[in-house]
Amino acid sequence: MIPDWLNEKMARIKILLLDVDGVLTNGKLYFGNSGEVLLPFDVRDGSGITYLKHAGLLTGIITGKNNNAVSHRARDLQVTIVHRNVKNKVAVLDDILRTHDLLPEEALYVGDDLLDLPIMERVGVSVAVADAVFEVREAADYVTSSPGGDGAVREVCEMILKAQNKWEAVVERYRSMQ
Repeated sequence: MIPDWLNEKMARIKILLLDVDGVLTNGKLYFGNSGEVLLPFDVRDGSGITYLKHAGLLTGIITGKNNNAVSHRARDLQVTIVHRNVKNKVAVLDDILRTHDLLPEEALYVGDDLLDLPIMERVGVSVAVADAVFEVREAADYVTSSPGGDGAVREVCEMILKAQNKWEAVVERYRSMQ
């Protein structure tokens, strides 16, 4: 059960921002024969991002890594706000908010490690995945029941949509598909 105070904060969210390693992926790195890094992404997380986009919310990625797999996955999901190789996530957040005329309280960020703490302190809703480090779980407004790369992002997307009374419209959209 989501507490009322958190539901009220989620009702104001206009943008979902995500870390990648440990949030959109399980945090493991797989190396191909030629040395390329392969990342496992969860299909359910991708569906949740798609549902948010159909409901009119913005989605974005802010990651310290510079992996092309991130760009490919973002393009696949039509996530147009993608910042890779980021050293200062708060500066990128401020730029995103300014560009899209948003307030910090209209942003939700999902993280898993210490690098995420400064941005989590700045946004309206901070979320840690279930397997995040202790300090991140302690700092978060909400800790998912699912680990990173295994449905945690989907869980957050559904929470946002339900808080904004948009979930039933998403479900109905798929029920009415022929």
